[in-house]
Amino acid sequence: MRIAFYEIHGWEKAYFKNILKGHDLEFHKESLTEENASLAKDSDAVSVFIYSKIGKEVLEKMPKLKMITTRSTGFDHIDIAMCKDRKIAVSNVPFYGENTVAEHTFALILSLSRNLRKAYLNIQRQEYSIEGLKGFDLKCKTLGVIGAGHIGLHVIRIAKGFGMKVLAFDTKPDCFLSEVLGFEYAPFDYVLGNSDIITLHAPDNEHTHHMLNRESMKKIKKGAIIINTSRGGLIETEALIEALDGKRISGAGLDVLEGEDLIKEEKQLLYDPSKAQALGDLVKDHILLSRDNVIYTPHIAFYSQEALERVLKETAENIEGYAAGRPKNLVT
Repeated sequence: MRIAFYEIHGWEKAYFKNILKGHDLEFHKESLTEENASLAKDSDAVSVFIYSKIGKEVLEKMPKLKMITTRSTGFDHIDIAMCKDRKIAVSNVPFYGENTVAEHTFALILSLSRNLRKAYLNIQRQEYSIEGLKGFDLKCKTLGVIGAGHIGLHVIRIAKGFGMKVLAFDTKPDCFLSEVLGFEYAPFDYVLGNSDIITLHAPDNEHTHHMLNRESMKKIKKGAIIINTSRGGLIETEALIEALDGKRISGAGLDVLEGEDLIKEEKQLLYDPSKAQALGDLVKDHILLSRDNVIYTPHIAFYSQEALERVLKETAENIEGYAAGRPKNLVT
């Protein structure tokens, strides 16, 4: 097939040239627009990221187009209805960082359980006493997983390796998996009240926004810690501050903060300096981040070499699958 790649950066070009040797490839650094769509007028397929807005005007410039594959999970930058009318297949990358985010979740958990931030700050002040640095074992502690989807299940697998008990809340429980992995589904309030560590793995939508608020924080087991590597909007910031001040919770590990709504796809932080600057403006002087019992990382739970390679690998497989008559990851 003749394939046009847009929004291609650095090593991605070399990767696709190596893995898609049987196809005619062309590469463009820019996003796909009405102005440059004619460059792909003879293409059978295009590969884009989220800054390429593909609507009627763009599609009309590519009469031979049969397939669009976006190197993102979201696909709202593509006019799906128009693609259906044109019988253009649209594929995405639904999953690429399940284990990556799960591992980062435990990096935050361990940082809090073993007081790594406090220890680091002490060393910076040339204080070497172990006073106040006593941690706690994860073995036999209860981990509450809110959202037992692809990432949540990876978290559960890791937790079982630490010898932890796991409670999970999910709107679509899978009893077979709970038996195989050795965890228990429970109502939301029960998970909050019986977990030593609570970790969030849910999308931010009308049902989940501020799921941890002033009222739900009161139901959390006293002294628990909260981890959020999903979306900042799941936690009401003022409620979190009050819970820390009132010692309802003993710490928080955050890879995301409320107010990050501008970031729809994690990889935007790689390619759009304005998004990174906006995140920096949000973080600067944030009231939570001066506390020694709060660990913050700048939205990097997804960010490993292997995860980024999986995006490209899945994109290449989308192309090869379509070419072989076995399309995958279709959203149309």
